[in-house]
Amino acid sequence: MTERLGELLLKRNYITPDQLKKASEEQKLKGGRLESNLVKLGFIKEDELLSFLSAQYRVPSVKISKMEINPNVIKLIPSSISKKYFIIPINRVGPKLTLAMADPSNIVVIDEIKFMTGFNVEPVVASETEIIDAIKKYYGGGGNVAGLGTVSFQSSDFELDDEKITSSIDGVTINDDVVDVDDFNKLVHGAVDNVEVVESNQNPEDVIEMEGPIIKIVNGILIKAINLGASDIHFEPYERTFRVRYRIDGVLRRDMSLPIQIKNAMTSRLKIMAKLDIAEKRLPQDGRIKLRLGKGREMDFRVSAIPTLFGEKVVLRLLDKSALQLDMTKLGFEESSLADLKAAIHKPVGMILVTGPTGSGKTTTLYSGLSELNKETDNIITAEDPIEYNFMGINQVQMHEEIGLTFASSLRSFLRQDPDIIMVGEIRDFETAQIAVQAALTGHLVLSTVHTNDAPGTITRLIDMGIEPFLISSAVILILAQRLVRKICMDCRELIKVHPQLLIDLGIAPDEVKSFQVYKGKGCPICNNTGYKGRIGLYEVMPMKEEVKELVLSRASTSEIKKEAIRLGMKTLRQSGIMKIKEGVTTVEEIFRSTIEDR
Repeated sequence: MTERLGELLLKRNYITPDQLKKASEEQKLKGGRLESNLVKLGFIKEDELLSFLSAQYRVPSVKISKMEINPNVIKLIPSSISKKYFIIPINRVGPKLTLAMADPSNIVVIDEIKFMTGFNVEPVVASETEIIDAIKKYYGGGGNVAGLGTVSFQSSDFELDDEKITSSIDGVTINDDVVDVDDFNKLVHGAVDNVEVVESNQNPEDVIEMEGPIIKIVNGILIKAINLGASDIHFEPYERTFRVRYRIDGVLRRDMSLPIQIKNAMTSRLKIMAKLDIAEKRLPQDGRIKLRLGKGREMDFRVSAIPTLFGEKVVLRLLDKSALQLDMTKLGFEESSLADLKAAIHKPVGMILVTGPTGSGKTTTLYSGLSELNKETDNIITAEDPIEYNFMGINQVQMHEEIGLTFASSLRSFLRQDPDIIMVGEIRDFETAQIAVQAALTGHLVLSTVHTNDAPGTITRLIDMGIEPFLISSAVILILAQRLVRKICMDCRELIKVHPQLLIDLGIAPDEVKSFQVYKGKGCPICNNTGYKGRIGLYEVMPMKEEVKELVLSRASTSEIKKEAIRLGMKTLRQSGIMKIKEGVTTVEEIFRSTIEDR
């Protein structure tokens, strides 16, 4: 960021190339930040620099020397952290902490302070000189602020050097937590002693409020995941460390490494919250956690625990209904593909199949279709495993294979419930496929998912399951394949040059290569310097037109069906990706990563 800032100051004529060179040399000799050296050498005034930084980082600027900071606010951050990152807390209102920073683009520091204090951090920019003066004034030469244990953060690692952490998570309540008081005290106060937690004998009707360092760490991790927009949290035990990773925009990122000594306490806390058996460590378990945040917002977490070599791994899937996108026009469909899908879902009978790998957004597509069809005049029933979101007006049934409630048995029951529209979470076997096809042929609209690589391959998959081609051609009205790719961050998007052969390999016609524009994210604080922010869908929509049905009846190969569908206007996943590149929405790398070459 230092080099970029120097270049920006140069471009805006705040400094000359010679001044930048001298300040850089001074920085190499004596250290410090480039901006501070520019001010010390008299090349730029501090007020001018502050105004520039405020505009550049899009945050307010403050003069710390003209304010008096409440000592209780100062105590929220240890002096060691303040000195290390050139930051100082200047105000707190409710859950919001205003943090003066020399570099407000440092999202890692902002996240660490959020995690440490439990407050939402609002950064403002201040000069390094004023921050240093404020540190001297409010902290003096001491180490940690009185009352705080030593908590240090190094390169996103979390070190627990004391058994107490004074951070708190305001506005969060955990519903229906039940635990034995004695066991809980051992869990909290003996966290760093690797205490083995036994099964609680507490009456389930007795609910107690939980406090303590482990609870605050877990709450902090969950809230950080929400703030970062993560879809999953992975708690992973290894021989010497307990790693926490977030999946953001489809990619896993390591966030912190916790001391191995608190592994059992952390895992037990998560299992207690999810109402799992904390004494059972040999078998996989599944549960659910519900958090209630401020302003009535609720967040669900689907919890899965499995035994591994060094302990139980726990994965949480975040289910945020407020972030669920149900508007089909905003999912990334091309105009013609969306028109084909809408025409299919509004037909009274037939089967619509959505295919793609796990995590490709199939459930969101199905829910968006059901949302559009959800009317008082229709009876909609779904069979799901698991139910991720609940919707008013839709009858949702959770599968329980251990008691015989499977997709197939549910479908049989659904047909006696006078349904208009049926959604089956997944067609996995011949029995489910057969009943779903029969339902589609007997006056119902059926929506479901299948695991295949592309839309034409779904036909072959159904035939392999044992479904006759004449039934497929009669029942199926549309097949949709999809993938999710990361979107370029619009705050740092820039035009780049790529080798022409790369574009030709992607599938772009040689005569279009010269005029083809490619974008990429440079990396900025908004996207955590990844160059990507959010995800969008690629779609391959294949309506079952007469020509395609004839090929199905003749048991044509997948490649033959694909060629005919393309001839009839189907856009493949790769073609959908190329259009997204052309629109400046995603990158060449993302399309190569998520799609295969059209053959």
